[in-house]
Amino acid sequence: MCQWQCCYLSVSRDRHVQTNELRTCHYCSNSAAALSPAGSTSAVSCYSSLSSPACKAIVDELNHSISLVDPKKTINVGSFRLNPDGTMKDKKVPFARSETHLSELLDGVCNSMSDYALYVDPVTQHKQYRRFAPRSSASTDDFPDFKNFQFDGPEASNDLKFACETLVEELEEEIISVLSRDRQENVHEELCSRVSDHCKDSSRANEEL
Repeated sequence: MCQWQCCYLSVSRDRHVQTNELRTCHYCSNSAAALSPAGSTSAVSCYSSLSSPACKAIVDELNHSISLVDPKKTINVGSFRLNPDGTMKDKKVPFARSETHLSELLDGVCNSMSDYALYVDPVTQHKQYRRFAPRSSASTDDFPDFKNFQFDGPEASNDLKFACETLVEELEEEIISVLSRDRQENVHEELCSRVSDHCKDSSRANEEL
């Protein structure tokens, strides 16, 4: 039995055409095809178990990039209200969490998935994806203990990147909506809960085909 579910409802590399794709997960001993009956696509699910770690990584990466922006920097987004002379009123919002900035960040966020690897808790043996690559601004005290990471080559990070790209393609508006708010309490839980619900809905729809 695989530790991770290995089926995908995938988005092709050009991020425009959806295809049902059975892929072999790097960390599974069985291919995705072995998990479903011959000739059947009913077992193909949304993003595999990587949807949750990919979601958390997206939030972490975006919040870090947002934190680097001068909070006083603003962007003019216009307004539907008119001045007395008929000209459009200016409306400025903080640039850091603006739709423009978040869209720009999402375009490249999945490239950061190569900085993540499976971390094994030395006490509980629980496995989860964590960032192992220190950020440029990090001090040497923040360097992780690499002996607790499993580095399984580029295949593992490619799987996480694939899940990230799928999430961004499917839920870009949801991600921007959540991260554009000023209050960011429990943002991981809220966004990744939406991802989970969307994934379940997509899986059910696919099973009905």
